[in-house]
Amino acid sequence: MRVGGQDMRVRTKFSSELMALTDELAQMARLTQEASERATAALTGSDLTAAYEVFALEEQVEIEHAKCEDRSVILLALEAPVARDLRHVVTAMQIADDLLAVSRALSRVADVVVRRYPDPVAPAVVLDSVAEMSGAVTLLIGTAVRVIAAQNPPRDRVLIPRDETVDRLRAHLVELAAADGWAHGSAMAIDIALLAHHFERAADHCVRIGRLIRFFHTGIPLYAQTEA
Repeated sequence: MRVGGQDMRVRTKFSSELMALTDELAQMARLTQEASERATAALTGSDLTAAYEVFALEEQVEIEHAKCEDRSVILLALEAPVARDLRHVVTAMQIADDLLAVSRALSRVADVVVRRYPDPVAPAVVLDSVAEMSGAVTLLIGTAVRVIAAQNPPRDRVLIPRDETVDRLRAHLVELAAADGWAHGSAMAIDIALLAHHFERAADHCVRIGRLIRFFHTGIPLYAQTEA
């Protein structure tokens, strides 16, 4: 009986640690969503304060990432998790990496705002497309927040589908910046192409988060998941 009781206490502690790990991921996701909203404000309003808020939020995401990493390593090293629990921990580590990558991409967006300040990052007609792309990425991050927090997400479909708006706007912005009639200088053209790239990378990481969560719940590897 004493052994059984000890096993139960160990299992309860392990479950509690897994819940704490999930909570830390959810906090990372919320901070990343806030950073995306502030990045959009920085872009559309040439808002230096909003840009610096993006940097501050990245630092908070870094702190949460380190906490997730430390907790995951302890769980793997000391608790010898069984298959499903192991999948939980490994998946959480990868999701934390993806959220950190999204946060860093958003900081690169804020870098452009700071460098161009007090001027806007692009002419109004181009800035409208940049802002639309930023808004689409914010929506994807919001979906990631909800999927991470969900107890039982759907298992038979893609959780965070690719957004055709992001792909379309990236192609549009790169085409604009590379056009023969571009009249705003090569430096701005490079910035526009970089902004499109950063947003595309952020969107890619959000889609991957959805696939990771589906892998956790179903065991279907990422390479075997389809968009259907």
